[in-house]
Amino acid sequence: MTMHRASIHLPAGQWPQEKAAGSLTLDFDARHRRRFRLTADQGDDILLDLPQAIAMADGDGLRLDDGRWLKVQAAPEDLVEIRHEDPLQLMRLAWHLGNRHLPTEIRDHVLRIRPDHVIEDMLRGFGADLQTVEAAFQPEGGAYGLGHHHKHHHGPHDDE
Repeated sequence: MTMHRASIHLPAGQWPQEKAAGSLTLDFDARHRRRFRLTADQGDDILLDLPQAIAMADGDGLRLDDGRWLKVQAAPEDLVEIRHEDPLQLMRLAWHLGNRHLPTEIRDHVLRIRPDHVIEDMLRGFGADLQTVEAAFQPEGGAYGLGHHHKHHHGPHDDE
């Protein structure tokens, strides 16, 4: 079986999605790479070979060396949703997560993180309501753009 090389990434809406020849369903870690061997949902071996690490999001496109496109699909992951009845307290919780450099997805009235019992205990101590969910994870980019897939300038730690 031939391994195809994917070296061009375009965000959702900026590539010809109607021409998708297949898809890649990946969790967040696999969507944030520069060079990595992947298997398309259709079974094709793919070498992701981007000029820099990019945090790809659901709906993004990867162009293969033969001109075909693959649609990136965000795989559901086990996550913890964090809520608080007081929006100001929810902002404080977001600050505490950021202060610990924890990848966090910010949604409307909800924060999402990966499960971590120590962090979850801390959040409960601050009055947070936690619920386990299975959903796609797209954390914020922070100072180095780690989760923001539209940003094209990345920091020195994005080589993975």
